[in-house]
Amino acid sequence: MQSDRIFGLVVLFVALAFMASATQIQSSFLADPVGPRAFPLMIGAVAVLSSLVMIFRPDPNPQWPTLPAWTALLVALAVLVGYAFALKPLGFIIPTAIAASVISFQISPRLLSAVLAGCGLSIGLFILFKFILDLGLVAFPSQFTGGG
Repeated sequence: MQSDRIFGLVVLFVALAFMASATQIQSSFLADPVGPRAFPLMIGAVAVLSSLVMIFRPDPNPQWPTLPAWTALLVALAVLVGYAFALKPLGFIIPTAIAASVISFQISPRLLSAVLAGCGLSIGLFILFKFILDLGLVAFPSQFTGGG
């Protein structure tokens, strides 16, 4: 129970810091009506609510992950950090396909289905974000498309 409360406090402070940093996001005059702060603030609010649940209603018998589970979590964290750094230079589709494939492989270690799931997610999310939500995503690096 104590570990849940400590973790809940850590998440609460991180979520509040995340929300405070989200309020510093500059918006241009061409921004959508909701603005660029709305999504990070919603994520922060969900994290705050989750942390409060962990603080006030901790698990009476928490079980910590085993070493293989910690390893899988660290691999997923490394993949997501690498994904964040790869988006700008490599575009959306390639890094998303790789990250989704690796994480899919962790969920179900079948290589072909993980790669197909990663590629499908990458293309499907690109279509959703670019054409339905009208976000300014770049599909591939400019070297691939002849832009320089």
